[in-house]
Amino acid sequence: MSDSFADAGPRERHGARSALGETLTSEAIPSRTTRFAGEPHCVTGARLAAEEFLCDLGESVPPASPEHWDDILLVVTELAANAVQYAPGPFALRMRRTFDGVHVTLRDTNPTPPAPRSFNPRTGGGGIGWHLIHALCDQVSVVPDERGKDVHVFLPW
Repeated sequence: MSDSFADAGPRERHGARSALGETLTSEAIPSRTTRFAGEPHCVTGARLAAEEFLCDLGESVPPASPEHWDDILLVVTELAANAVQYAPGPFALRMRRTFDGVHVTLRDTNPTPPAPRSFNPRTGGGGIGWHLIHALCDQVSVVPDERGKDVHVFLPW
């Protein structure tokens, strides 16, 4: 690992421990909302926005397990990909620290809640993302309204 935490890359930063032993409060890392046009390249943009949030969070307190970092990025990628594929138009990604994890909200323009689809590895065509989100998250909820929906997921940190 680099001698300077600030010089470390994101993969090094998320594994580091705070030398000060400080307790992170939810106020220490404010929530962050990023808006996207809803085009295919926005999936990468959402993942990069999530990684930036996690880098900032990791400067105060690292994840309890390195896998938490990767799980959050994977879930954000799946949520953004679903928004691009199934909801026409823009979407917004909001991330915030909770007492024991990270709360991710993705707002899109389709009021229809996601539904699990059967997955067949021989034919491809998707169907695994929503199952994956449920497997990795502590809690998943969908709040539809007349203009779209919010998908809330809570993950450990």
